[in-house]
Amino acid sequence: MASVQKSMRIPKELVEEIQDMAQKSGKDFSTITKNLLEEAIKMHRCPGIAFAEGVSARRARVAGTGIEVWEVIANYNSVGQDLERLSTIYHWLTELQIRAALAYYRTYSKEIDDLITQNENWTQESVQRRYPFLAASRE
Repeated sequence: MASVQKSMRIPKELVEEIQDMAQKSGKDFSTITKNLLEEAIKMHRCPGIAFAEGVSARRARVAGTGIEVWEVIANYNSVGQDLERLSTIYHWLTELQIRAALAYYRTYSKEIDDLITQNENWTQESVQRRYPFLAASRE
């Protein structure tokens, strides 16, 4: 995505909060601000979605749950995109929560498809390579 430089006025309190986030994450002010704006736009376009830290980055989740959108969509695909069967899998979610995940997927399908593919590519060997402390010790 091409970048465009814009000037804007931000309240001092927000600047301080963003600077604190940047310092804690090791990222620069512009990157943190861009990421926050992207998340705000996504949540505005898809009510019922929130963002939280995932294993490797911030990810879209069904608001009020720990369930990431990619997990809902992976299950949706595994049941032949049958909404009734998906509702049975996630019986504790409301219809609106499930529809929020589906709407997010329709809007940001590449992002979710990439996460599903990434998850499907994990093997026991790749997990042990990336997280050697999980390998059984050989004594």
